[in-house]
Amino acid sequence: MKQTLGLKLSQNLALTPQLQQSIKLLQLSTLELNEEIDKALLDNPLLERLDDPQAAITVQVSSNGQLLDSLAGAYSKTDDFPRPEPPEATDPSSDNASNTDFSNDNWEEGNSLSWGNSNRNTDNEDDDREGIQLANNHVSLREHLMDQLRATSASPRDKLLLTVLIDALDHNGYLLDDLNDLTFCAANLLEEEPSEDLKDELHTALKLLQSFDPAGVGARSASECLALQILYCDPKHPLRSMDKRIVQVALTLVRHHLELVATRDFVKMKRLIKVDEKTLKAAYAAIKTLTPHPGARFTQVEANYIVPDVIVRKGKEGWVVSLNPAVMPKLTVNEAYAQALKQQRKSLGEAGTDLQSRLQEARWLIKNIEQRFDTILRVSNAIVERQKAFFTHGEIAMRPLVLREIADELGLHESTISRVTTQKFMLTPLGTFELKYFFGSSVATETGGSASSTAIRALIRQMIASENPEEPLSDSKIAELLNDQGVVVARRTVAKYREAMNIAHMHLRKAI
Repeated sequence: MKQTLGLKLSQNLALTPQLQQSIKLLQLSTLELNEEIDKALLDNPLLERLDDPQAAITVQVSSNGQLLDSLAGAYSKTDDFPRPEPPEATDPSSDNASNTDFSNDNWEEGNSLSWGNSNRNTDNEDDDREGIQLANNHVSLREHLMDQLRATSASPRDKLLLTVLIDALDHNGYLLDDLNDLTFCAANLLEEEPSEDLKDELHTALKLLQSFDPAGVGARSASECLALQILYCDPKHPLRSMDKRIVQVALTLVRHHLELVATRDFVKMKRLIKVDEKTLKAAYAAIKTLTPHPGARFTQVEANYIVPDVIVRKGKEGWVVSLNPAVMPKLTVNEAYAQALKQQRKSLGEAGTDLQSRLQEARWLIKNIEQRFDTILRVSNAIVERQKAFFTHGEIAMRPLVLREIADELGLHESTISRVTTQKFMLTPLGTFELKYFFGSSVATETGGSASSTAIRALIRQMIASENPEEPLSDSKIAELLNDQGVVVARRTVAKYREAMNIAHMHLRKAI
C-alpha cells in the first residue's frame, strides 16, 4: 500500500472562556445570577459590588401600566425611560461574540468598567424603606393539639401515648403510621415490653385524639376523616342544623361509597342506599362542606416572590419595555487594586500575573452581565412588538409565536432565544409572566390563518365560565362552538387544553 500525503480542510467552533461564561450567564435566573456573582466576589479580590442584592425593591403597576412605587419618580416620562444601547454583537452563540478584546492593558478604565451605575438611583433610600418586623403568630398543628392535650384531665401515661400519636401525624392531620409500629415506639418511651394491652391503650388514645379540634384529625383514610368531621363538627357548622336523616345518609356515603361521591354517580348511590333524590342531593351538599385535609390550615406556606427582569408599561406612543433596575447588579473593578497592579506589576512577578488574570476575569464578567441584560431587553422588545394585541385585549388576543421568528429578526440563534426566555419574567399591567408564556403553537382557522393555543385556552375558559351550570358544555360542544368562530379544533384537543387548565369534566361541573 502506497502512502500519500494530502490536505484536508475542516472548520470547527472553539468556545473561548469568555464566550462560555456569556452563555452560562444568559441562561441563569435572577437568583442564580446573584449566586454566581457572590461566588465571583469571594474568588476575585479585584471585583466589587456597590449595591445590596438583598435590598427589596417593590415594583407595582396600575391598570394603565404606570409605575406606582418610588421608581416611578425616576421614570415618570415615557420618552426618558433609560435604555442601554445594545452592543453590536449580542448573540453568545455567534463567532463575533468572542472578538471582544479583553487583553488590552488600559488600566485607566477602572471606573468605566461598571454595570448598573447609570440605571440605578445612587441615593440611599434604606431609611425610607425600613421594613416593619411583625411577630410570627403562626401556630402549628402540633402546638394546637398539644394545647388541647394539656387542657385534658388525662393521666401522664395517656398524655405520653397521645403525644406519640400527635408526633406521628402528617401536615394534613392524617395518621399514616401503623399502630403496631407506634406501639413499639410507645413501649420504648415507657421502658416496657410491647403488648396487646399497650396497643389497646394506644387505640383508646387515638379515639380521644380524634375528638380534638380540628375535626377529622387523626384519621387513617379520607373516608374516616370525613366521617369524623360529621361526628365531631363544630357547633356552628351547617351540619348541626340539618335533618338527622340527611346527616345519616352523608355518613353512610363517606364511609361506604366515597368513590361514587367523587364521581357524582347519583344513580348508583340512590340504588344502593335506597333514598329519595332530594335527600341524596342534600347529603351530597353536606359532604361538600367538609375538607379532606383538616390540618392544612395550620401549615405555613412560604411565599415565593418573582422579581421581574423587565417592565412593560403604557407610554405616549405605545408600549415601553425597560429593564428592572432592581435586578441589575452594580459591579465594578476595584480601582485601588487596579492602580496598585499598574504601578507595581513588574515587581510583583508571578503574583502580578495572577492579579492581571483576575482583573481580566472581572472585566469579562462585567461585560458579559451587561451583554446578558442587553439581550434580554432586545428579546423582550421583539416579543412586545408582536404581542401588542395581548397587552391591549388580554390573552384571548395572543397570536402564535415561535422562537425562530424572534431569532431571525434579531440575528440570534434559536438556542439563545430559548436561554433568554427561560426563568426570565416580565411585569405587565396584566400581571407577571415568564417570557416563554408569550410563545405558543398555532392552530388552523377556517380562513386559512392561525390562532394561538393560549388564545384558544382563553376562549375555552371563557365559554366554561359563562355556561349554564345545570347544562355544562361538553368537550364536543366546545369544539363545535370554536369551529363556529372559525377555529378548527378537535374534541380531544379541547379535552387536553381543559385538563391542562385543571377544569373538571362536564359531569363534575354540573349543578345538582
